[in-house]
Amino acid sequence: MRFLSLLSVFFVFLSLPPPAPAIDPPPAFSYLSRMDGGYTTLAQTEQGKAGAGPEGSAGAGAEGEYGNVTEEQVSKEQAAEVHVADPLEKWNRFWFQFNDRLYFWALKPAAKGYKAGVPEGLRVIFNNFYRNAAAPIRIINNALQFKMKYAGHELLRLVVNATVGVGGFKDCASECLGIPVHQNGFDLTLAFYHVGPGFYLVWPVLGPSTARGTVGLAGDYAADPMIWLLPWTVSLPLRAHDKVNYLSFHIGDYEALKRAAVDPYVAVRNAYMQNRAAALSK
Repeated sequence: MRFLSLLSVFFVFLSLPPPAPAIDPPPAFSYLSRMDGGYTTLAQTEQGKAGAGPEGSAGAGAEGEYGNVTEEQVSKEQAAEVHVADPLEKWNRFWFQFNDRLYFWALKPAAKGYKAGVPEGLRVIFNNFYRNAAAPIRIINNALQFKMKYAGHELLRLVVNATVGVGGFKDCASECLGIPVHQNGFDLTLAFYHVGPGFYLVWPVLGPSTARGTVGLAGDYAADPMIWLLPWTVSLPLRAHDKVNYLSFHIGDYEALKRAAVDPYVAVRNAYMQNRAAALSK
């Protein structure tokens, strides 16, 4: 009886109307990875748009497959080109094209079908859960960078959301206490200790990175509770669901960036490096 009572309270709790989704864009575009917290930021960087709506619209006036683009936006992209070592450009362009096809042929259709079949409120609940589960990554890296206040905030968020938020399904730390998320990862920790980015890399499925970012991503995976607490037969489907769920809020962002770009490969590379620089300045 006690179990049934708790179960009924849980479903009543989940049935409460959720707030507008606060889907945090991570610093690095990736098709299946957002370890340090995706993709809207890149479209904003390249287009200078105000921001996507809660359902990931490509901005006001977007139309067609890619949305509208102006000459002014193209000029901004050209002026904002970031210089980064890219000795493996042929390799990188090959995998960029692979990821592009993967997005249009598999991930986007899956995300569109998922979005059509799963209510927005439920998708927000899933997003809250996965973001809360990644809190140890943010706690560790904020502490390693001596950002103790941020590390404390993240620890408090983890406790509040895991308890009052019923396992993290509700972001009570933000909604009730106003405690923000402080995104961080091992890439930023390595940069804090003056490790340079090295050369630019594009990985299949994972998307753009650098030599330092690749090492940082490995560190993020090592600190991810879903990796070391759960068997891969459970963690891998959860990880895939996390990415499809996340992408369902941002359908159209990649299309907007690609439509605005003279060279989409260069546009994504610039946006990634600019976003990394912005994250380091915080």
